[in-house]
Amino acid sequence: MYPEIMVIPMREELTRAGIGEARTAAEVDAALAKPGTTMVVVNSICGCAAGKMRPGVRMALSNPTLPDQSITVFAGQDREATEKARGYFGGHPPTSPSIAILRDGQLVYLMQRSAIETSTAPAIAQELQRAFDTYCAKTTA
Repeated sequence: MYPEIMVIPMREELTRAGIGEARTAAEVDAALAKPGTTMVVVNSICGCAAGKMRPGVRMALSNPTLPDQSITVFAGQDREATEKARGYFGGHPPTSPSIAILRDGQLVYLMQRSAIETSTAPAIAQELQRAFDTYCAKTTA
């Protein structure tokens, strides 16, 4: 684990954008128990999180269609919360950073580190906006 003082700016980059922080397993479960869509951002101290993932997520939040809620966990810092969040990812190998969208607690979309580290922040934003439009759009009866 890194000293908390070092990761505060990395946490705040997402929380300032309106993403709630889950630091315990109970907070992850509570968030994912809510009906609707939830984006779960597995944050990390690595360079691809700093230069690509976090800026891409922030850009994607300008999309008209958004998840009902968004939370973040910090890999390597909030281990219990991160392990709990990854438990919802349907057996996919754990990577950090990663970005998931769940509907009613069920995984519908996952962007793993391999896609993040080979993309740019604008490309990540564009892909997330596509995922928001696909998985988070409200249906009308």
